[in-house]
Amino acid sequence: MAYEPCDACGRSVQIAGGIANFWSFSGDKTEGLALELADGTDWFLCYDCIERLPDDRDVTAADVEALPDNEE
Repeated sequence: MAYEPCDACGRSVQIAGGIANFWSFSGDKTEGLALELADGTDWFLCYDCIERLPDDRDVTAADVEALPDNEE
């Protein structure tokens, strides 16, 4: 299992797959996605941060940067 920090909140996010899970059927789940936004920027965001993005228009880097920091 691999982990990567969310670019918005900094939380360590589980990434399923890769060579460690090649022959495994353990059902590990990814907790985030790599996204390319409307302005062409790339971000890796956890599902919680993705849910907080606006859904009434195209999302940009400014929207990601406006998300509150890690609320753990």
